[in-house]
Amino acid sequence: MKGTQHSTLKIQNSSINSPIRSSTLLTHPFKPIIDKTSEILILGTFPSIKSFENDFYYSHPKNQFWKILALIFNEKEPKTIKEKIEFLKKYKIALWDTICECTRDKGNSRDDNLKNIKPCHLENLLKKHSNIKKVAVTSRLAENVIKKYFKNSSFSILHSSLYLPSPSPLNARINLNEKAKKWKKLLQ
Repeated sequence: MKGTQHSTLKIQNSSINSPIRSSTLLTHPFKPIIDKTSEILILGTFPSIKSFENDFYYSHPKNQFWKILALIFNEKEPKTIKEKIEFLKKYKIALWDTICECTRDKGNSRDDNLKNIKPCHLENLLKKHSNIKKVAVTSRLAENVIKKYFKNSSFSILHSSLYLPSPSPLNARINLNEKAKKWKKLLQ
């Protein structure tokens, strides 16, 4: 699998190095985690502030993404970036986001604070990786980005993306075990 693009936060039109200021144009800091064996592409929206700080996807300690996958596959939860990449590869899961550039209103990572959205090049990724058989999203905003920006896509797999209940701790309507059950049903 390709490794992450460990880099500092890329900022345009601002001299302040923070992913919080609303006037700051943020650029997605990570490459997709994908290889020729990947079959399921899971798409989030855009990295959280904690993910920027920790240089990897779903890095907020309260986010349940890695816990859910560990439950589904009856595995120990991966902790390090290396363990997470190996876990994804083992289960043929690719990982990326739907938004590659945006501004973030207010000082938090909520999806409704993402503005001035520019989508990632999902069609280019799917063209390079025809081995992807299923696309799933982890938020309603990710789902809406696909519907808005890829409604005329020749990649039908984008039109049939699966909605996975958000792993965010803000999604408290469904407990961890229920989320894992729903994810397992959709991913298999």
